[in-house]
Amino acid sequence: MADTADLLRKPATELASMVHSGEVSSHELVGASLDRIAATEGLNHWTVVDGENALAAASAIGPGDDRPFAGVPIAIKDLFAPVAGLRMAQGSDLLGEFTPDYDYGLVRRFREAGFVIVGKTQTPEFGITPVTEPRRFGPARNPWDPERTTGGSSGGSAGAVAAGAVPVAHASDGGGSIRIPAACCGLLGLKPARGRVSRAPDLGDHFLSSDGVLARTTADVAALLDLISGPELGDATWAPPPAAPFAELAQRDPGKLRVAVMTEMPLDGELDPECERGALETAKLLEQLGHQVEHVPSPFPGEAVVPVFTTLWAANVSASVLHGQMLTGTAPSPENIEPLSWWLWEMGQGINSTNYVGALAMAQALARGVVSRWSEWDLLVTPALAKRPVRHGELDRDDPAGTFIAGGEFTPYTPLFNITGQPAVSVPLFHGDDGLPTAAQIVGPPAREDLLLQVCRQLEELRPWAERSPADQPVTAS
Repeated sequence: MADTADLLRKPATELASMVHSGEVSSHELVGASLDRIAATEGLNHWTVVDGENALAAASAIGPGDDRPFAGVPIAIKDLFAPVAGLRMAQGSDLLGEFTPDYDYGLVRRFREAGFVIVGKTQTPEFGITPVTEPRRFGPARNPWDPERTTGGSSGGSAGAVAAGAVPVAHASDGGGSIRIPAACCGLLGLKPARGRVSRAPDLGDHFLSSDGVLARTTADVAALLDLISGPELGDATWAPPPAAPFAELAQRDPGKLRVAVMTEMPLDGELDPECERGALETAKLLEQLGHQVEHVPSPFPGEAVVPVFTTLWAANVSASVLHGQMLTGTAPSPENIEPLSWWLWEMGQGINSTNYVGALAMAQALARGVVSRWSEWDLLVTPALAKRPVRHGELDRDDPAGTFIAGGEFTPYTPLFNITGQPAVSVPLFHGDDGLPTAAQIVGPPAREDLLLQVCRQLEELRPWAERSPADQPVTAS
């Protein structure tokens, strides 16, 4: 059998074919995943590893299994994604050892497709920050440089894929939480359109957040989007279905597209030259592919978006804390939740229903204006990050408000597209002189993930990225 890290860096679709043909067994794949998890334990990507049950599930999968991902190991982000029998900590002491007895709808779909869940991965407390360093578990370390962040909030999932412990991992994105870790760890990270992925069984519509995956290849992202998209029974709303499966649409020619490129900072702060280079070089590649590229001034609605996003974010964090209290019967306090969470919890408690509905209406109005303003272009290219992957603790400030602002200065390009609901992807096209991945963000029209996938495929064929990986060696925390 190939080296464990090399094996698990193959696309999930390829690994499933290998299991189906008998070239490799699911037991070997899951065993390789568990070995790699152990070898990279010092990177601190996991909150729960379920080795015994994963191996038992793998042993029941044999050659000829026609499920699309039969026998392939996968990780689940330890946030709002219950997995029956596995602790759901959400990065917080408030949740204690709470262990659900049912699966999230998306988790059920993964199981039905034949995936083997090997464990749950790190997230900042309640998924709040763009770095993954919760007080309860400590920092998730970037395989490219363990002194730097994997990003957040899907930082554990991104680190696990980048380290070669699993070929794909579940993720979610409420302000950039798929795209930011993808950019930090050199992966492909697509935030689906609003309403594309159901939050069943116990969560309703979410104006900001969407579930998705982190992977290495466009083909894997497209195939997994087909798996997880579509409504569950009883959903109130959902995105319009694609014209064909995303895996098929990704292979089609997008034609000549009109591409806007914007590198101007949407908020106060400085843009790192390497982050800017990622967007500008991506624009050149798109032009090389025959697309029409135009550099435009910032169409971001500037500071208007900040109070709206902060109100919605604080209200949702407050709801997360209340949900944790409901699950455990433990009252929130500064002893069991972190200062930033406490600050947002108190802010959220001060938002009455009228103010929340008003903020939601303002967000929808902003979204309509933004989408209308950009309608003459098919795609928008921006930097994925404003800074290189930061060092652990670099965003910490003496006060929670300062920490919140510092997070926004690190990742100012992503949250707007949670407000507009547009699909957006972080594409890992380059590396800097510092040895760290460099990415660009590409944003598509509403509900047009197919267009993003087609362009990602073109870029991947022109400048392949899937084989690039950090050095394969055991890592210990410093």
